[in-house]
Amino acid sequence: MLRLSWSTFRERWQLFAGAIITVCLGVALVQSSLLVLLAAAVPDVPAGLSEADEAALRDGYVAAVSLLAMVLGVAAFVAVFIVASTFAFTVAQRRRDLALFRLTGASRRQVRVLLTGEALLLGAVGTALGVVLGLPVMRFEGWLLVHLDFVPPGFTVAWRPWIIAVSAGTGLGVAVLGVLGASRRASRVRPLEALRETGPAGRVMTAPRWVTGTIFLAGGAAMLILTSVVDGDAAVPLALNACIVLVAAFGALAPLVVPLVGGVLGGLVRVLGGPTGLLAHANLRDGVRRSAATAAPIMVLVGLVAGLGGTLGTITVASRQEMERTVDADLVVTAAPGQATRLSTMDGVRTVSAQAPVSFKLLSDDSELVDGIAVDPAAYARTHRIRQISGDLGQLRGKAIAVTRGYGMPGLGATARVRVGSEEMDLRVVAVLPATLSNTQFLLPLGLLPADGPARYVVKVDRAADAGAVAERIRAARLGDVSTVAGWIRGEVREQQRTSLNVMIALLGMAMVYTIIAMVNAVVVAAADRGPEFAAFRLTGMSRAQVVWAALWESLAVVAVGVLLGGLAAAGTLVGLAWAISRMTGLTVVAVPWQLFGALTVGAAAVVGVTSILTTRAATRRLAIRGAAT
Repeated sequence: MLRLSWSTFRERWQLFAGAIITVCLGVALVQSSLLVLLAAAVPDVPAGLSEADEAALRDGYVAAVSLLAMVLGVAAFVAVFIVASTFAFTVAQRRRDLALFRLTGASRRQVRVLLTGEALLLGAVGTALGVVLGLPVMRFEGWLLVHLDFVPPGFTVAWRPWIIAVSAGTGLGVAVLGVLGASRRASRVRPLEALRETGPAGRVMTAPRWVTGTIFLAGGAAMLILTSVVDGDAAVPLALNACIVLVAAFGALAPLVVPLVGGVLGGLVRVLGGPTGLLAHANLRDGVRRSAATAAPIMVLVGLVAGLGGTLGTITVASRQEMERTVDADLVVTAAPGQATRLSTMDGVRTVSAQAPVSFKLLSDDSELVDGIAVDPAAYARTHRIRQISGDLGQLRGKAIAVTRGYGMPGLGATARVRVGSEEMDLRVVAVLPATLSNTQFLLPLGLLPADGPARYVVKVDRAADAGAVAERIRAARLGDVSTVAGWIRGEVREQQRTSLNVMIALLGMAMVYTIIAMVNAVVVAAADRGPEFAAFRLTGMSRAQVVWAALWESLAVVAVGVLLGGLAAAGTLVGLAWAISRMTGLTVVAVPWQLFGALTVGAAAVVGVTSILTTRAATRRLAIRGAAT
């Protein structure tokens, strides 16, 4: 049976080329990411670093491990998704061949063994290529982590011989998982279908598709609902996971949605394309499985990329609005400690709130080093709009602390044990503040803990004074760097989102490479057996150019379907995140990445359109009469 699998695999290798490349990339990414993750999980921390520098270095390594874990998850998901789509479509194309195999006496089990053997061959070829490709990918990932400031220069990754076994298991496992559903469907092909001129295509919306699509759709909806009630730190990854689940649901239910969307787009295609548009509309309605297979990678691309981009944009906008709502001042001055008195005596200055960043360890939370701000509660209240859940911020004096909700700290009146350097102390919780999108989770009394670096002074000017003139006087006195509150907020938000932006760049690059390969593969596989169909079109009087135009209009309609379904998955992510932000901060913010969405649409249309033109021209190269007789 393996020899028969090898024969069919060798004969139809073009149909499996995209899946082989997908497995190759998946193995390379899993192999390299796992090696880099192991190196980052056990960091080499130089001796002699300060507590704050050591914590910052370890935080970078933790962020690198999280990024690599996300890369592993996305790589596995997309690889299985694409391989499964490829085998599902090729099984539909080979229905008569499989029926002939059954007619000659093959059992259902032998059909499944045949396809599983093809998958193992595909996985073996992809694994061999992936192990070799994994070496340069490993070096590239190490360089990327250094370039994005996750790990320090000099970060090295060691090769481990046992990774070859993991790579082999990954490649073969992805291939076998991808073929399971298709092999079950192929084993149900009836032998008598081989005697028909054209075997029936079979039901596209099979029972497994209904079950899988319904379960994933319900799971995605449940995640979105859960996103609105969890804490802010858990809302973002939950919303992104909901996007992945919704993409899988729409992929399973695509054959149900394609005819509906195709009917809506049909009128537009017919108007724009004329006779070729009419033919494209008919092919779109008839080739549901083909359209669904082509739309699937577009859904993944738009859903993941637009969802992640919209998430980052929404958090950025919400953070800026939250800070604009909180800070009630005009200027921010960064200077050396002890400048509050000089600033407050300057002409035009009404109030000065001194704020010093502090770092300390929470002994109740596995000695985690956290950041806070030491403030004078009275001055802080005059320059900030404070929403308190419980307690009184005015009592922030002596050994006291104010905490934000949802951080896992003790409640109002409880004691938090902290350590600064070698000194341990107990701080009483005097106020509980609302959860925030900023990095500041704690407020402490000014002077209780030593400040790390320069202090920050929030300045409110007199109503009759000009903020610009006051800023010039501060600069002339050389008291420190001065910026407007709006400018300072922009810088703070940009710094807070820098790590998230680096994560997005790494993930989006990988997702786009995967999905471009998948889109090209889907179009090529779809056109592989359409030679007789295109020849029949030409025998009815259509020119070769008209056939190419009809295929192009059909491809563009499928792109619209994929963009629409992927956009729905991304929209679900943004809605869930908006609920979580609204519950946490009281702000209703949804930042739709229209430019990114438009670029994805144009890019997908360009890739699918060019591939469609090239494959259709290749399929119509022969004389029409010869193509129709094939």
